[in-house]
Amino acid sequence: MAKFLRTAGRVLLGTVAAVGVGLYAGGDYIRLHMAGWLGGRTAPNHPVDWAQGPAAPPAAARPPNVILILADDLGYNDVSITGTGPGGMKTPNIDAIGEQGVTFANGYAGNATCAPSRAALMSGRYATRFGYEFTPTDTRLPSWFPTSVFRPDLMFARNIAEFKSESEHKAIFDEAAAKRAGPPGGKGLPASEVTIAEQMQSRGYHTVHLGKWHLGEAKGMRPEDQGFDESLGFIIGGQKFLPDDDPNVVNSRQDFDPIDKFLWANLPYSVQFNGSPRFAPDRYMTDYLTDNAVQAIKANRNRPFFMYLAYNAPHTPLQALKSDYDALANIKDHRLRVYAAMVRAVDRGVGKVMAELKAQGLDENTIVIFTSDNGGANYIGLPEINRPFRGWKATFYEGGMHVPFLMRWPGHIAPATKFAPMISHFDIYATASAAAGAPLPRDRTVDGVDLLPFVTGKTAGVPHQTLFWRSGAYRVVRDGDWKLQILERPVQSLLFNLATDPTERRDLAAAQPAKVAELTAKLAAHDAAQMKPAWEALIHSPIAIDTPLGVKPRPGDAYIYWSN
Repeated sequence: MAKFLRTAGRVLLGTVAAVGVGLYAGGDYIRLHMAGWLGGRTAPNHPVDWAQGPAAPPAAARPPNVILILADDLGYNDVSITGTGPGGMKTPNIDAIGEQGVTFANGYAGNATCAPSRAALMSGRYATRFGYEFTPTDTRLPSWFPTSVFRPDLMFARNIAEFKSESEHKAIFDEAAAKRAGPPGGKGLPASEVTIAEQMQSRGYHTVHLGKWHLGEAKGMRPEDQGFDESLGFIIGGQKFLPDDDPNVVNSRQDFDPIDKFLWANLPYSVQFNGSPRFAPDRYMTDYLTDNAVQAIKANRNRPFFMYLAYNAPHTPLQALKSDYDALANIKDHRLRVYAAMVRAVDRGVGKVMAELKAQGLDENTIVIFTSDNGGANYIGLPEINRPFRGWKATFYEGGMHVPFLMRWPGHIAPATKFAPMISHFDIYATASAAAGAPLPRDRTVDGVDLLPFVTGKTAGVPHQTLFWRSGAYRVVRDGDWKLQILERPVQSLLFNLATDPTERRDLAAAQPAKVAELTAKLAAHDAAQMKPAWEALIHSPIAIDTPLGVKPRPGDAYIYWSN
């Protein structure tokens, strides 16, 4: 079976970091994926030759370096400065960014899934302003594909039989949209968007990308086309961390998650450098990206640089380095221990990056930002990852988009600063631009704002009174402490006061009809200023809010439908 899936996968490209690999609906199967996943040979490892900056530092003062570290599917509870850490494991190096800088108590992702969230982060705008509403999809199943042998059933939505009736909580497949869908390789961040990397380039910064991209592979969409001088990583949404039979790896396979079986059979272990042919890393992927980030810091120590370090951990497949796994013997559950070991590797990587900045004398003149692309995912089956919040990746409950968000700049941000007002991923764009002295584009709306004056107290008020999120008919607004969720399946409006109910347990919609009407009007006005989706959603998948995949939901459990 594994051999067959590897062969089939070269034609049928699957998904990992989006909303799902597929579903069964009325006899039809659909798979969602990033194009270019499995094709092509992976060459042996070879060293990366990072472009060397000046041999000596400039005589005059230079603007600050900026390092943006983005984890993948990291939950709010997975960092010990905002939670307990997985299995009680501490994350001292990540925590130190907040302890020596600012912790944003209400930091939000631009979206609740990888690709649209990254599009907002990279552009400084709501991704819906340029149609990036759904993760790119493809529906072209070859006629020979034996769906009776391999069923890529509901990734987020569990087996229908687990729900209380077959008439409820079914994933919905839009067959007409599937027939209209084009190939996914050309779906991504438009070349017309001015990226954060292009902003930094305009001020003479050397720009470096490491790790996951997930914003398109067509000409004009790749990182080297979108403002990055150098890019080492992968265009698709994920990679293995080591070959699954490597003696240094410990694996956790989720037999309740159909896509997990697909990943183990098909996911590559490879990177590209500046668009080169794929080649194999020479160590555990998280450590490989970290060690190359260290080398890139050395190469650029004498010129301003912007680094986007986009780890693919702790996204599935769950693979830990054996040494990290062995260090966490106090965690008895195997899956949780593997997951915690993956987070431990990210924390170690952050520590190495910070140590290299100090070794190069760059510590005081570098802004470091750490966050996650969205909340923790339900499909790993771990219930605690987003505590105290309800919901998961691919929901607009707080668990899906309320993320760890830390920033450090010694001498500018006071240590142990706590900042309560809400902020968004797209604020990183404006903050980095201001630090570099790059004016924001004037020919378009930029939704992000410079956070530094607010954090330092130079500017009064809040960065945002209102934030919006949208995925198809599922729309959400947070205005001050009020949050309204509008659902299509079932049709309902959910109103929460986050000041008194931050975990969204008490729906006040019936008691506060005027507030519902007010926020509904704000959502309508916001929608009117956005583009229609650049490509259609092909499925609408139900996601139980309070139970992860692999745990049978209780009768009457809350759920939402996610469009992709």
